[in-house]
Amino acid sequence: MKSITIKGSERESVGKVSTKALRNAGAVPCVLYGGDQPVHFSADERAFQKLIYTPNAHTVVIEVGEGKSYNAVLQDVQVHPITDKLLHIDFFQLFDNKEITMEVPVKITGVSPGVLLGGVLRLNTRKLKVKALPKNLPDFVEANISELEMGNKLYVTKLVSDNYKLMHPDNTVVCQVRISRAAMKAAQEAAKAAKAPAKGKKK
Repeated sequence: MKSITIKGSERESVGKVSTKALRNAGAVPCVLYGGDQPVHFSADERAFQKLIYTPNAHTVVIEVGEGKSYNAVLQDVQVHPITDKLLHIDFFQLFDNKEITMEVPVKITGVSPGVLLGGVLRLNTRKLKVKALPKNLPDFVEANISELEMGNKLYVTKLVSDNYKLMHPDNTVVCQVRISRAAMKAAQEAAKAAKAPAKGKKK
């Protein structure tokens, strides 16, 4: 999985006054969990743009000065309900020998026969939770729709990988090919046309 580096500074004070001062200066207060002790730090709000405002999934390298560096994943983001300003961010520390669970996007591949016949592809799940060692975390989960006929569904059980485990029930639908109104109308008209000659035959 691709990684983004966040350069910040450790916080000496974590009170409301210092937190407000950080936000007024354009910085975001953050906490890194998962280690022996939580690490409180802050970083410029612009440093998080490529991490938060993207559909892609990334791991994070947090550098807080004096040679201190931590591998982590984004855990939670607090945003102001009106201004959308970043208020607080939580991270979770990664360790090479410990599995981690995180959401990654679904990437559709292949061409569906059902779509070629006029069906409509519906993506039911845009992200899936995977559990894996940090080195095995995928950038995305590939969903091949090459075998989806009209009305078919692709279940999460078809996306099994040896590198990670999908944390969803077996009946979770990733995507499906629905019959479009145009295709349904065409099928109804074809059925009527097929029956028409039969009605005209004499007994």
